[in-house]
Amino acid sequence: MTSIFGAALSVACTVSIAAAADAVEQAPEPQFDATRFDAQPKERSWTLILGAGGIYEPTYEGGDDFEVTPVPFVVFTYGDWLAIDPRGVTVTPFEKNGFSVSGKVGYETGRDEDDDDRLQGLGDIDFAATVGAKVAYEWQGLEVYAAVDQTIDGSESLLGTFGVEYTAPVTERFFVGAEAKATVANDKHMKAYFGVNSQQAAASGLSEYKAEAGLKRVDVSVNATYALTQNWLVRGEAGVGFLTGDAADSPIVKEKTQPSASLFVGYKF
Repeated sequence: MTSIFGAALSVACTVSIAAAADAVEQAPEPQFDATRFDAQPKERSWTLILGAGGIYEPTYEGGDDFEVTPVPFVVFTYGDWLAIDPRGVTVTPFEKNGFSVSGKVGYETGRDEDDDDRLQGLGDIDFAATVGAKVAYEWQGLEVYAAVDQTIDGSESLLGTFGVEYTAPVTERFFVGAEAKATVANDKHMKAYFGVNSQQAAASGLSEYKAEAGLKRVDVSVNATYALTQNWLVRGEAGVGFLTGDAADSPIVKEKTQPSASLFVGYKF
């Protein structure tokens, strides 16, 4: 390598001397701008992952029949303050020393009485938008958080979630994580998803049931992400939820234990 660079330098010097002899009266060359040829690329402030996958879960919360739902996998981040994913749009205006405060706009899918025979006569719960806020503290891959989400129209649910999540690298390409969380719900949510009023009882054949606010469920899950190449990645997750309190005792519920699994493949730009 040294001989190649030496030969190139020798030729360059010869050409420069010859050019100088022919152009004594010409104006000097402008100063060389080394920054134009800087080999270090500027750090990009955004990421985009596009892909697709599916979720295997009960047909409704409390059901014992399962279905696979195809889901587009789109994740966009800009800096540390904006994230767009299948769950909604999250903005983080404050983050310092591990503490963060964020706001979110998302959605609640609702429920269709045609999803299961047990739901016949209960009516539909409409799809609706949600707004929420989250406070979190993160330290070396461990995050402790509390979040609240309000449904606009639809079930008019108010949900509170308290959880802990841990993510760690196994290798440069392989990451694993785990999460545990508890969800509490207001009266309107419990009434919409687990209560049975007199009209619904007459139409469905189920007993009347009043579900009140309280702890609705506890969830635990594990996940893994593997980078197949510099751009392609695959992510899988498996978890189980346990309905509790008035939710677990509802005549709408067939099964209190709610397992689920998901698999996604994406391309990172």
